Amino acid sequence: MVTKQFGGSPEDADLRRADSLAREIFSDVANKWALLIIEVLGERTLRFGELRGEIEGISHKMLTQNLRMLERNGLVGRRVHPVVPPRVEYSLTEPGRALRVTIDGMCDWTHRYLGHIEASRHRFDA
Repeated sequence: MVTKQFGGSPEDADLRRADSLAREIFSDVANKWALLIIEVLGERTLRFGELRGEIEGISHKMLTQNLRMLERNGLVGRRVHPVVPPRVEYSLTEPGRALRVTIDGMCDWTHRYLGHIEASRHRFDA
């Protein structure tokens, strides 16, 4: 796997800077819907309706907005088949699949510490 290196300034890659490109990208992908879309797509190619059916609670508008944002950032590929009615399919790109590895780690962390977090919340809220 070949990974392209960042060609911008170090400031653009600094998450601590309010004006950095890295913070903008992080803000885009670090939302619940984007994370769920990436996780659901995994290694599959899905149509819009299939994606929506697998992500409980997501609205048509939210799915559309997040798919566009993920496509803009190069994490999701969109393929339109020239048929009537048009058939559109979504899949992860190589950078999207790489990000999914991190998301899988977050999911594993959540499963591992769910009981601890739940108990901590209970104590805090009491």
